[in-house]
Amino acid sequence: MTAPRLSVVVTRRLPETVETRMKELFDVELRDPDTRMTREELGAAMRRSDVLVPCVTDQIDANLLAQAGEKLKLIANYGAGIDHIDVTSARQRGILVSNTPGVVTDDTADMTLALILAVTRKIPEGLAEMQAGRWEGWSPMAHLGGRIGGRRLGILGMGRIGQAVARRASAFGMQIHYHNRKRLRPEIEADLDATYWESLDQMVSRMDVVSINCPHTPSTFHLMNARRLKLLKPTAVIVNTSRGEVIDENALTRGLRAGEIAGAGLDVFEHGHEINPRLRELTNVVMLPHMGSATVEGRAEMGEKVIINIKTFADGHRPPDQVVPGML
Repeated sequence: MTAPRLSVVVTRRLPETVETRMKELFDVELRDPDTRMTREELGAAMRRSDVLVPCVTDQIDANLLAQAGEKLKLIANYGAGIDHIDVTSARQRGILVSNTPGVVTDDTADMTLALILAVTRKIPEGLAEMQAGRWEGWSPMAHLGGRIGGRRLGILGMGRIGQAVARRASAFGMQIHYHNRKRLRPEIEADLDATYWESLDQMVSRMDVVSINCPHTPSTFHLMNARRLKLLKPTAVIVNTSRGEVIDENALTRGLRAGEIAGAGLDVFEHGHEINPRLRELTNVVMLPHMGSATVEGRAEMGEKVIINIKTFADGHRPPDQVVPGML
């Protein structure tokens, strides 16, 4: 006798190929139209599904998990970051959590370099002038940015993405420095030609560019706080393609407005899409709508990982990308 198919609820629209494959394998409920679920809708979805497939816009805390009931057994997150899920509470309730690590490493690293170049070379300034029809021809002193070759890049968080950023930046001639919870193995450090700083304070005070590539955890919340931001050189640039909560956004805004920080490239923000209006007004900030991982290929590969995690779980095995509290 064939075992019943798992009931799966997906909270947002996914690539068509992913949704089609899910319909072939599971009793799946897709999201249409593609709008963010309310808290009430999330709670109801958790009560009627064996597997929930959320994404970063879905805040799944202990109170919401308490409403899940006995049916939900797996939260197969669509994305690598899981700071929006209370993994410890889920585990206590017998609910497994999986994610999709490693898929968007190159995409996010590419966007990090794009932001570094955009800020240092004043690309948005030139783009705005062209689109407004204000360009009157070449001038020796117009739109002067700076070379990134020879500049010191300080990477905060030297995991997969941080290392991918290092390799790209090195190809542009940047000097690679990093701070990490654990120092890299000597052979990796040598391969990247990277200098390790045990003290984050000492590193950021000496860098020309600082790239945030660490996850958001209780220990990294406001890691770049007001005191630490003041250590940056006034000519320094800060780029964040990781999680907005790592930087104190209000303090960053004050530093940028006061000329204490030369510029910033931000793909993520402390309060999601609710961005400090004073930050929006600044001409020395390049802002993107959390599109660091937004490639057709990356989104499809994320979906494939979700399917593998669910299918492995359905077959009675541990999902290959299971997340446990000790990993956080």
